[in-house]
Amino acid sequence: MGVGGNFWDLLKPYARNEGFDFLRNKRVAVDLSFWIVQHENAIKAHVRKPHLRLTFFRTINLFSKFGAFPVFIVDGTPSPMKSQARIARYFQSSGIELTSLPVPKEGVSAQRNQLFSSRVQECVELVELLGMPVLRAKGEAEALCAQLNSEGHVDACITSDSDAFLCGAKCIIKCFCPNSKEPFECYNMSDIEAGLGLKRKHLIAISLLVGNDHAMNGVRGIGLDNALHFVKAFSEDDVLNRLREIGKGNISLIPVCIKFDNNMDMDGTSLNRKQPHCSFCGHPGSKKEHMKFPCGYCVIKVGEGCQRKPKSFKCDCLSCGKNRRHREQQRLENWHAKICHKIAEEPNFPKDEIIDMYLCNDNGYFSASDGPHITWGKPNIDMLIDFLKFHQHWEPSYIRRTMFPMMSTIFLRDMTTATVETLVFGQYEFDSVERVKMRYGFQYYVVKWKHAGGNIAYKIPSKESSVQQDAIGLDETADPLDDCDAPEIHVDDGCSFLLTDENVDLVGAAFPEKVQKFWQEQEVKRRKNSTSRPEENEKSATPNSRSIQLNITEFYPSAKLKHRQSKQGEGSSKNRKMSSPDRIPKSVRRRLLFD
Repeated sequence: MGVGGNFWDLLKPYARNEGFDFLRNKRVAVDLSFWIVQHENAIKAHVRKPHLRLTFFRTINLFSKFGAFPVFIVDGTPSPMKSQARIARYFQSSGIELTSLPVPKEGVSAQRNQLFSSRVQECVELVELLGMPVLRAKGEAEALCAQLNSEGHVDACITSDSDAFLCGAKCIIKCFCPNSKEPFECYNMSDIEAGLGLKRKHLIAISLLVGNDHAMNGVRGIGLDNALHFVKAFSEDDVLNRLREIGKGNISLIPVCIKFDNNMDMDGTSLNRKQPHCSFCGHPGSKKEHMKFPCGYCVIKVGEGCQRKPKSFKCDCLSCGKNRRHREQQRLENWHAKICHKIAEEPNFPKDEIIDMYLCNDNGYFSASDGPHITWGKPNIDMLIDFLKFHQHWEPSYIRRTMFPMMSTIFLRDMTTATVETLVFGQYEFDSVERVKMRYGFQYYVVKWKHAGGNIAYKIPSKESSVQQDAIGLDETADPLDDCDAPEIHVDDGCSFLLTDENVDLVGAAFPEKVQKFWQEQEVKRRKNSTSRPEENEKSATPNSRSIQLNITEFYPSAKLKHRQSKQGEGSSKNRKMSSPDRIPKSVRRRLLFD
């Protein structure tokens, strides 16, 4: 989808693998059709309605695990050109001749099939029940995502359609892997401009040459590499106008970066006339002259002649350098003229409708002055349970369990702004911070949520049982369902708790007293452990103790002291004198200490 000719492979070297906390507190536009198509390509033979399941889990992951604020964008009415291209793509994949391709009537667009439209509508209903905003585009969803990104309404776009760059997107997340250490494959337009020297209109020109979603074939005989080098010869403001001129047959215009001004050398002679060179050493001059007087280019000793040139010899004199540059210039001009002839042979090139579509900044149903109305609400739990129970056949306990991380995130965010209800799901209250947990290199608080009634109000099934109720024979190691992190159950002194992983900053802003108390308790435990260690070491430092290993500097004086004390109990002073460490040779002392 998007620009043809393996366009993403061209951009791949400039991708960034962003970390776990990249989207924290950021707005992100999601191309919902991209998710649905991606869901259809994975596990559809194993899971009931995968488009609903993955949309449900990924939305919760984006909102709770990654801390983002997703805005879902839905396709509108496709253009007649894209409808025609979609039909042509289907005919090609089916092996049908394009001569029998139907032509849509003027002003009539071929909509997507009814099955896909029904899946889109189901996903829209699901995300609206989750409290997420949904915007409908006039045409393509990626165009509205790009407009929201370029105008600053969102910070990034989640889509695999490279047309988003042509429509003005600044940051695109192509791959989204929730269960990875670096879950986001991110492309920034600033990196592409710095690495390839291409701007928005350059990319539009490339898409016109190699093909896109609206004109599938592009210009015959021009691939991605040729298109890249061709458009880089023009500035961004000039490239589309030059394509229009070339399309009209004006191929005499040569870019400044290709045109060679100095066609004559200093003597006024043509660069094609090369100075005579010696056939022996390869330098300017004749062989006969060099036999008498060696040339100054060869490194020789006094009295010796020129040296024979090697096989791969290239003369670096001024004349040869100018001739090489002239030949390279001629090659570039011939290549440029060849590309221009191919463009001029293409009928109706370029299509202004496609250019206007990419440059359009009115892709949504909102005014430029007011902007889009984007708000996030709370999930409608009761209707959501009924919806998922009908479509997915899930138990209410399983739905509440998977929804708990999202509800706890909403609760903590509300607590940072104002005093709200003190219970999550009407049953759980914030109890304390249990411990600090490291996940993918980031710190998280493990928070204890206490059940208000003292007991669990509903059964929390295990992860294995929840997967089995809608997946049979599924390979869990691949984790294609993008399951969210479900809370753990914990029972302490007859009270029931749920444990969830929460963002450190969010918990600190919502419950600063609880966090301060937690760190005070940790400091007390640390001091208690540090004071108890010396006493434990003294108790464990027995002759037969193996719990502590002394280094050589600690072991040597302790063993020497032991040896001295054992000798003090012996009878005579003569023996004490003989057993003095100063009188015993060092080699004997080593044997006594380590026996």
